[in-house]
Amino acid sequence: MTDTHPILEGIEQAGTQDQETLLSQSWLLGFDTETTGAAPGADAIVSATLVLRNPQTGYKGDAIAEWLINPHRHISAGASRVNGFTDDFVQSNGVEPQDALAEISDVIIQAQRHAIPLLAYNAPFDVQMLLGDLRRWDCTQSEELSESDMLIVDPLVIDRSVSHRSGKRTLSFTTEYYGVEAHGDFHDATADTIAAVDLVKPMTTLYPQVGRLTLAELMPWQREAHRVWKESFNRWLESKGRRPIHEGWFE
Repeated sequence: MTDTHPILEGIEQAGTQDQETLLSQSWLLGFDTETTGAAPGADAIVSATLVLRNPQTGYKGDAIAEWLINPHRHISAGASRVNGFTDDFVQSNGVEPQDALAEISDVIIQAQRHAIPLLAYNAPFDVQMLLGDLRRWDCTQSEELSESDMLIVDPLVIDRSVSHRSGKRTLSFTTEYYGVEAHGDFHDATADTIAAVDLVKPMTTLYPQVGRLTLAELMPWQREAHRVWKESFNRWLESKGRRPIHEGWFE
């Protein structure tokens, strides 16, 4: 079992944030997963991290909780090359998914009740992986977490909207662009979570329209940003004779 008390205590310390709280001044709950593959609902989480960030203390004040999970599913060769996990390792060292998923979800639910956004880079993937696992293992928390009702920060969506640069937008490339130094190796859930949370400060500093976002404006702004990006990306795909994408962003 993972000790989540420091994060839960931090959430209580934060209190319930006002809807007029600016993103630049908001507490954040970072989230990242490493998985058996890339298909939510079919694949499963093998490693997860939650990082609670106090905007006043920054990285030095982070409360961190980590999980290694036995997914009871085969880790694909591609996923294993990326995250370094093997079936034997997670079966021998991972906790049972019901226990880990309940702990992860309970923290997220508490943060949402306090209007502390869940932050994840390419957030739909990690959230859908979590919801898929909750449903698979009949966890009661699946009834309390709804994609359409969650308060979420997705640095990838924000970056696509405000930074009109060429090149890749993986987490490693994006953190390099914003001058964020990684605390550990990428494709480690903890290092990736901290790096994603670290992006908020330079984004809200460099782009005033992001820094002025309130929690009340956060979800509509990101949905619109994703819609505009998707239309532009689909025009490019069609120009190359490729199929357009249809995925929305927490609609």
